[in-house]
Amino acid sequence: MSTRFLEKYRTEVVPALVKEFKYSNIMQVPKISKIVVNIGAGDGKTDSKYMDSAMSELELITGQHPILKRAKKSIAGFKLREGMPVGCMVTLRGARMWEFLDRLISVVLPRIKDFQGVSEKAFDGRGNYNLGLKEQLIFPEIDYDKVIRVRGMNVSFVTTAQTDEEAFALFKALGMPFRRV
Repeated sequence: MSTRFLEKYRTEVVPALVKEFKYSNIMQVPKISKIVVNIGAGDGKTDSKYMDSAMSELELITGQHPILKRAKKSIAGFKLREGMPVGCMVTLRGARMWEFLDRLISVVLPRIKDFQGVSEKAFDGRGNYNLGLKEQLIFPEIDYDKVIRVRGMNVSFVTTAQTDEEAFALFKALGMPFRRV
């Protein structure tokens, strides 16, 4: 697996952030602790093949088997019963996390049609970043002919940063293509 971004983090990003924020200890430098990839597949409640395809596509994208998420409550307006499958998710840590981040920044985001950059406003106030992708077809691992339904996904980056400014500097140094305002 590629640990190119981990090397970049250790050799370039950490010294740059220490210099920028004047940290007294190298352990104060923010780092990405995990990446959570989530696909909501509400159509899986009626036909299980939709949920199976969502899970297999997420497994292809991340290289890790996803867990099935089920409804916690019944909601009559959505014809949803408690325990019905509503989505799947993967939590990436360690080498798989760095490899996924490398592929996302280097390969996937540039493949988006009319890509202007990701939003700077998607930070949550505690240094975490959320990115929504409209379709799974932008990942090179997905075979276009085998896709049953185009569906989006949410990618959440959980960091150890205390503020959004620190997290923004971390992602900027890693090469995240933010939108020019």
